Amino acid sequence: MRFLLAAADADNKAVELTNAVTENPSGLMDTVISKGVDIGVMILGAIIAWIVGGWIIRMIMKLFNKAMSAKGMDPTLTSYLETSLSVILKVLLVVVILGIFGIETTSFAAIFAAAGVAIGMAWSGLLANFAAGVFLIVLRPIKVGDFITAGGVTGTVREIGLFVTVIDQMDNVKAIVGNNKIFSDNIQNFSANPYRRVELKAQLNHGVDYKAAIAALKPKLAAIPNLVSDPEPFVDIVEFNLAGPVLAVRPFCHNDYYWDTYFATNRAIKDAFGEAGFPVPETHHNVSTKAA
Repeated sequence: MRFLLAAADADNKAVELTNAVTENPSGLMDTVISKGVDIGVMILGAIIAWIVGGWIIRMIMKLFNKAMSAKGMDPTLTSYLETSLSVILKVLLVVVILGIFGIETTSFAAIFAAAGVAIGMAWSGLLANFAAGVFLIVLRPIKVGDFITAGGVTGTVREIGLFVTVIDQMDNVKAIVGNNKIFSDNIQNFSANPYRRVELKAQLNHGVDYKAAIAALKPKLAAIPNLVSDPEPFVDIVEFNLAGPVLAVRPFCHNDYYWDTYFATNRAIKDAFGEAGFPVPETHHNVSTKAA
């Protein structure tokens, strides 16, 4: 019943509009022309606003780019900030153009704000990685090529992105770690300092004079290539066990030569003690029995 009444009402309005057009066609034409002129002016204003606004945005982006280059900002960070600023400025330009057409822009602002909150809640982890990536790029606790331990991964940094860091592990497996995990955890940067200490131990037999062992080992260590001269390799007793005294053998080298030095030092220990004729370390136990 309601549908029939609505249809009848629509027919009556159509008849009234037809009668109005028939009775006063010139008035309708004036209205159409007036509205057409208004729409044309708004379209022309929107086109002018788009052209002028685009020119202003390009000028702002050029100034921003020069400012970032003058400060020596990282290219990755500069590119991302340029893109973000460009998007924001273009959104503002669209809002201005909608205002020229008489569209209420406050509702759009509310929609954008609500969308921003929703996206921020949904992408909180991703945004945290982005923020951490910015700090990694700006503060530079690590850089590409550094050998590090961070986020539970040890290896060489190959790429620091805005959201993730790529690390090649020692077994040549690529690890992709979220920037927030790296920045919120402890970072060990083995490449930050000019040299690094190699930690090794040498077991001696109880019957070996430790002074003779140290004297036999030091020339072998001095012959290892790529060691730094200052500080000199360190050798001394670090502990004792059932087999005898244990020497701490600690040469220093640049991080690039760490593993070469590590294995060369092991060979030097074996060669020095073998050439000196030191007996093989053995564990000794005294067993006593008591009659019941």
